[in-house]
Amino acid sequence: MRRVLFCVAGLGLALVGRPTETPAEVVFEATSPYHNIRVEDRGDLRVLCFDNTEESRMSRRNPLQGHFEYTEYFHLPWLWHTQMSRVLMIGLGGGSTQRAYAHYYPDVGVETVEIDPLVVQVARDYFGFKESPTQRVVVQDGRMHLRRDRTVQDAILLDAYSENRYGAFVPYHLTTREFFELARQRLSTNGVLAFNVMGTFQGWRADILGSIYQTLTRVFPQVYMFPARSSLNVVVIAVNADRRLSRAELQQRAEGLIRSGRVRLPTFRERLAVLRTDPPPAFKQCQVLTDDFAPVDRMLSPDR
Repeated sequence: MRRVLFCVAGLGLALVGRPTETPAEVVFEATSPYHNIRVEDRGDLRVLCFDNTEESRMSRRNPLQGHFEYTEYFHLPWLWHTQMSRVLMIGLGGGSTQRAYAHYYPDVGVETVEIDPLVVQVARDYFGFKESPTQRVVVQDGRMHLRRDRTVQDAILLDAYSENRYGAFVPYHLTTREFFELARQRLSTNGVLAFNVMGTFQGWRADILGSIYQTLTRVFPQVYMFPARSSLNVVVIAVNADRRLSRAELQQRAEGLIRSGRVRLPTFRERLAVLRTDPPPAFKQCQVLTDDFAPVDRMLSPDR
């Protein structure tokens, strides 16, 4: 019997199907001020859980496999900035994106900001996250780090969901117009912001996607969306560019990046193919999120 369940994946919501329930061996468990953190081995799959949700996963035999699909959409900023050398990521989790960048783009400097020091320890001890001259981690709130550190970034990647009694939520201060204005100030001329949203285009969670889209369009000239096929994650990409690129132009850039060897992610073409060129249907009725009003936890609650 096929079992379907909802879980928070990589600090995003994933819809996962498993033919059978693999017995889980708990290899680590502890509680931090932010989460109950548990690491489970399910056969070859190692899974990171925050509270009662799956946050990240990887194959133990090949750490570049087994991850959630949506994390590969964090490679798409190459389409708008083809010479990236510096990337900031807010949210570490199990380090799926960081492992991939270290492997595929070893010359790109990636700085990760993670608020929970226990998450950093678990990523190092159980998920192969390795600090190096090109892979650094800072234990701090992401917005505070952006405010204090004026380093110019080629891309800023956001994957910073948490959980409370209402369910999964993204800290509201990372969703507002004021935050996005700060992020834009830290981006280079061709800089890209990529934001993982747990949302849908219709029905439940359409408000959160519509509001994030609406808010980003007040700050960035162009906004694109890439919905994952295997989960309810939508990676929204905002760019500092006056002209909007067509699907054909993006495909042409992708082919050039692949031919040159600059992008070596095997599924890069496949990830680009899900591009949504139309905005969320109801985004014009969705509110702009501000520091004064950003009820994102209510928008994400299944009981609203």
